[in-house]
Amino acid sequence: MPTPVKKGDVPRSEDDKSAIAPESSRGSGRRLRGAVAHYLGTAIVSGRIAPGETLTGEVANAEALSVSRSAYREAVQVLTAKGLLESRPRAGTRVLPRSRWNILDPTLLAWAFSGVPDINVVRDLFDLRAIVEPAAARLAAARRSKEDLKAMKDALGAMRRHTLATEAGRIADRDFHEAILAATQNSALTALTASIGAAVNWTTQFKQRMRALPRDPLPGHVRVYDAIAAADADAAAAAMHTLVDQALEDTRAAITNLAADRE
Repeated sequence: MPTPVKKGDVPRSEDDKSAIAPESSRGSGRRLRGAVAHYLGTAIVSGRIAPGETLTGEVANAEALSVSRSAYREAVQVLTAKGLLESRPRAGTRVLPRSRWNILDPTLLAWAFSGVPDINVVRDLFDLRAIVEPAAARLAAARRSKEDLKAMKDALGAMRRHTLATEAGRIADRDFHEAILAATQNSALTALTASIGAAVNWTTQFKQRMRALPRDPLPGHVRVYDAIAAADADAAAAAMHTLVDQALEDTRAAITNLAADRE
């Protein structure tokens, strides 16, 4: 893996350079920008480049990564828009505190779970899910339509057929959680659909990659559905809270196991 691009620490070998700008992608500005953004983004959210650290200058980094200055500059702009970086005249480009990150950005979540996720990021994400999703299930039990229930039931059927070991099964899992948000009939909650869906998808992918799915998640999802279908708001909220708690427990176990394997 290339070395994080911070002051006094830049990729030096041809292998490092090609990891950022492989031969097949050279010449494509958008692809190079995405590759540099992905490289820097994953280094930051994983903690390899810590908050407060300053990156080396644009010219040096562009040369070290074998990309144009414009591609490097555009990548920095992408990370700035996501709250990861801040550039100031004479002060340079530095990594912002985690409190400034747009942690709900689906791309940032993908970066966070591409390697070993920061346990603090995981905690924050599940804190949000524990607040939002049980409340959403409670509202869904009171406001769901026949169409909402069908969407949930179809998603459960797809989860049962494909399992979370497959991409189709994970998409169905995400669809189930998104259908509950839609069933709240609340525009502020449905605005969180992409973020909650991404959180569900990437944490499940990570657990699957680490073979850290010690229980069948389908019965828990079914309990949430049954409570919503029965218009039992209290039971729906409780079932969803249990589902989120179990997902957090499994994710923590996966992180612990991966850290142990790397020691």
